[in-house]
Amino acid sequence: MTSLLTEYDRYLLAEGTYARAYDKLGAHLLCREGRSGVEFSVWAPHARSVSVIGDFNGWNRRAHPLEPSSTGVWDTFVGDVGEGTRYKYHIESNDGGYQVDKADPYGFASELRPETASRVWNLDDYRWQDAEWMATRARVNSLQAPLSIYEVHLGSWRRVPEEGNRWLSYRELAPLLADYVQDAGFTHVEFLPIMEHPFDGSWGYETTGYFAPTSRFGTPTDFMYLVDYLHQRGIGVILDWVAAHFPKDEAGLGYFDGSHLYEHADPRQGEHPDWNTFVFNFGRNEVRSFLLSNALFWLDKYHIDGLRVDAVASMLYLDYGRREGQWIPNRFGGRENLEAIEFLRTLNEHVYQAFPDAMTIAEESTAWPQVSRPTYLGGLGFGLKWNMGWMHDTLGYLSEDPVFRSYHHHQITFSLLYAFSENFVLPLSHDEVVYGKGSLIGKMPGDDWQKFANLRLLVGFMFGHPGKKLLFMGGEFGQWSEWNHDTSLDWHLLANPAHAGVKRWVRDLNTFYRGHPALYELDFDPGGFSWVDCKDYERSVASFLRRGRRQQDELLFVLNFTPVVRRNYRVGVPRPGFWKEVLNSDALLYGGSGQGNFGGLAAIPLPIHGQPYTLNMTLPPLGMLVFCHESAGTT
Repeated sequence: MTSLLTEYDRYLLAEGTYARAYDKLGAHLLCREGRSGVEFSVWAPHARSVSVIGDFNGWNRRAHPLEPSSTGVWDTFVGDVGEGTRYKYHIESNDGGYQVDKADPYGFASELRPETASRVWNLDDYRWQDAEWMATRARVNSLQAPLSIYEVHLGSWRRVPEEGNRWLSYRELAPLLADYVQDAGFTHVEFLPIMEHPFDGSWGYETTGYFAPTSRFGTPTDFMYLVDYLHQRGIGVILDWVAAHFPKDEAGLGYFDGSHLYEHADPRQGEHPDWNTFVFNFGRNEVRSFLLSNALFWLDKYHIDGLRVDAVASMLYLDYGRREGQWIPNRFGGRENLEAIEFLRTLNEHVYQAFPDAMTIAEESTAWPQVSRPTYLGGLGFGLKWNMGWMHDTLGYLSEDPVFRSYHHHQITFSLLYAFSENFVLPLSHDEVVYGKGSLIGKMPGDDWQKFANLRLLVGFMFGHPGKKLLFMGGEFGQWSEWNHDTSLDWHLLANPAHAGVKRWVRDLNTFYRGHPALYELDFDPGGFSWVDCKDYERSVASFLRRGRRQQDELLFVLNFTPVVRRNYRVGVPRPGFWKEVLNSDALLYGGSGQGNFGGLAAIPLPIHGQPYTLNMTLPPLGMLVFCHESAGTT
């Protein structure tokens, strides 16, 4: 019987360039010789025998053997198998000493944990309603567009305590999440990994079902509905994607056919000591085909708008997390993982060639050069990179008591020395509110009033600083407790005016951000930013200008990082006339003290800070002010 997988497909798989392997490998519903059923295909080159077991044959290991091929792919057709059917592959190794039941590496659906079988699913029946979004998302995902990301863990964003603290389903989440994100003004959501994973506490970062959205919240069709619904409401969807490592669960990819197929055999290359997981063998062609296919799969079948690639630094360095003697140098004697570097470049080339209106984002925590530069210039080819340095410096600075901030002023200015070396996203992410680090507001010093003021100042600084924005759920209203993946966010806090004020501040920042090209058009161009004064460390004040392409698109930011009201504080500006105060984090409606400048100030012809004019202003305590020249208008 003719296989769905052609000889050319097998050639591409073995070459490492088969970026659509999900169209053929795995379990595919089809009709053959007048009989409906499923063709099963799996790569297991070191197996002596492979059979498919499942609901349809009573899990009988002898009932449906697969046929081998010279490329190591085994396949067979089984009639009268329908959608939802559970199955696994029973594999016996070449030497006969190893037998195991494995989930399908290309399986489109999975059982709910702790069960581990794959499930047959048809991904082509869903009728998408997001044509308008797909036709215009190139503009929304542009590097010159506003990008404000709300990072979400689906299992703990909102739960149903009245029903045993159960999760919401994908379909239940759709209208609730869309309403909330739209009201808050974010442009995109970013989901922590939704690919199937056995352990809740891994948050999805230890993936077993790379092609299956987790069954915790529903079926693959239900997840399509969630993405579709968000798109129809004008909200983009980014997925966390984990290609750096995978868990050692028996039903997963590890030691798949009695050999180290997906991982290196040598533990100095094939195991990650920090996470006790396997590391992909990026030098193996079929593994590259698997990962390339997986990345394109989510963009293709689920209309995903971008992939945030997790733990890129652990992929780039052979000695990442390893002590001397625990790692093997590359062929030149260096610590760089040459195969992983080549894979990442190939990945980005394939993604942007197939989906030029999508984006890839690197979580890369070192100073590796040109992460977000094109491959033809020697870069890794990502569209964007998380600015981990900005995050750590800024949180470190704002965690200091204001009395001591003058000694740490460089922590809020240093990032501008490299702000335009990459296309940066500024993340206030989930990693900063777990493992004893405390919540965002919990990091802030002072009494409760000062904590809220500091939090508003932190978020305001993020929106003023060059780079796209990312905020993890709960930070937008100042949740006190650390994030707990087993419970819902503390939504009851919004009944408190101080928490509601933070949420209103975030909403107004997002609205203002999207309405002012000065805050996004030149994010990655030095022409979009200039310091007015970055040297006033004694009073812990900083001021800067943000600019768009048009001359009139210009905004002045002034930040006071102390709880002292500063009157008659002078700041230089480039133009005469009236400068309107368009944002004030200390406004009463945000929970502030109401200090400000009565709507704006007229510029005085007195040179200061290298500017020809001066604004003589009142700086609110722990506050941020934004001014717009009257000629530019405001929104």
